[in-house]
Amino acid sequence: MKLAMSVSSLDRSSKKTKDVHERLEKNTKMTNNIIFKDESYLIQGAIFDVYREMGCGFLESVYQECLERELSLQSIPFISQQELKLQYKGQALSQIYKPDIVCYNSIIVELKALSKTTPQHKAQIMNYLKASGVKLGLLVNFGNYPKVTIERIVLSTFRAFFVPFVDIFLCGSTTLNTMKMA
Repeated sequence: MKLAMSVSSLDRSSKKTKDVHERLEKNTKMTNNIIFKDESYLIQGAIFDVYREMGCGFLESVYQECLERELSLQSIPFISQQELKLQYKGQALSQIYKPDIVCYNSIIVELKALSKTTPQHKAQIMNYLKASGVKLGLLVNFGNYPKVTIERIVLSTFRAFFVPFVDIFLCGSTTLNTMKMA
């Protein structure tokens, strides 16, 4: 009787192991399909450098200026406060959107300095993605002590979805690179 239970346990254990390996393999394949993986990695490094230097507690505008300087130091191409024209049923609106930073002409970086982000902040960056045609946004929150958080938001052709990619980083010159929006 004990032997039968042991074999049964092994069968369940090996099935669980197989399931884990299948999920790991699937996740690995998904990782290979991450859009702008290398560019995102470099931007995240710059964000971590800013957080390491400045810590938590400043206004968003301070982090914006610091990140612009860090992106310049690391030769990451970007443009700040690029105006995005909006349309309604094919007609231009007078209202515009201004994302904080657009890097590599392909990634919108939206900065926050709040205790936590809300679904409205995610909706804001989704709207930027839709308005610009850019496929990837990073929602960065410098105000979440003791760590900076980064959420990847991807706009696909089918639907926009959030990838809860939250990086945790514990803490601790002025020429701006510019580029044209496509």
